[in-house]
Amino acid sequence: MNLVFCGTPQFAVPTLQQLLAAGQTIQLVVTQPDRVRGRDDHPSPPPVKILAAESGVPVVQPEKIKNNPEFRARLESLEPDAIIVVAYGRIIPEWMLSLPRFGNINLHASLLPKYRGAAPIQWAIANGETVTGATTMRLDPGLDTGDILLQRTLPIDPDQTSEDLFPLLASTGAALMLETLQGLEAGTIQPTAQNHAAASLAPILQREDALVNFALAASEIYNRWRGFQPWPGAYTFFRGRKLILHRLRPAGSGSGKTGEMTVQGTRMFVTAGSATILELLEVQLEGKKRMPVADFLRGTVPHPHERLGE
Repeated sequence: MNLVFCGTPQFAVPTLQQLLAAGQTIQLVVTQPDRVRGRDDHPSPPPVKILAAESGVPVVQPEKIKNNPEFRARLESLEPDAIIVVAYGRIIPEWMLSLPRFGNINLHASLLPKYRGAAPIQWAIANGETVTGATTMRLDPGLDTGDILLQRTLPIDPDQTSEDLFPLLASTGAALMLETLQGLEAGTIQPTAQNHAAASLAPILQREDALVNFALAASEIYNRWRGFQPWPGAYTFFRGRKLILHRLRPAGSGSGKTGEMTVQGTRMFVTAGSATILELLEVQLEGKKRMPVADFLRGTVPHPHERLGE
């Protein structure tokens, strides 16, 4: 097929790699403009751009695509059979949706209609799901509401974080996209409408999502911590200062008020909801270095019945 590929972050790289390796003709790669990331002073190219440049594929980085006559004219002149969209980061305008004969084919990192939105991997783990997967779908004007083409499931291990799951789903999705294009070309795939009544949302993560609510059960807090790695993570407050919880785990049942700390030797436990207990393993107090709890306790001893989050 003659394809246009739209994608930006590392998650999209395996799909572009597989399409190129399979001999698909990528006429153009569309990606986001170079951005300043982290503490770097200079804009850096997105991962998809780096791969495209190494592979000799033309790249464009428009700031906007909806009302961009030059960009539209270029895509129309290419007459692509399909436009592949993987974590591009822009809403695809209707003129692009109607341009290729096979439509705009999107890879989404959930088993649609569950977890529509910007953070499906994170919210699936945060909500304690044990299975997720990848979906290829034909984009329409809605938010991840288009017809499903193919799906593939992937188990979520009890201690997997989002950081662990991202590359696995990226690889699974890449193979699924190639299979989808082959099926569309062969006429063996029948698009299936989503059951909109079963839909759930996975909104973009906010920094506030990391604030720990100790009224939740320890397993729920742990799931949210797993889901929100590496960002926004998990934090609470200790004596009015922010305390980042870098590592933690459920530790059985117990009693006490929610948020109440208990120290046993070099270990620290916190009472959570539903009479459950959370063990803190690695923390970072505002203005201090990240450290094991044993080191934290050498300099700071919680008072009897002292609570986190206050």
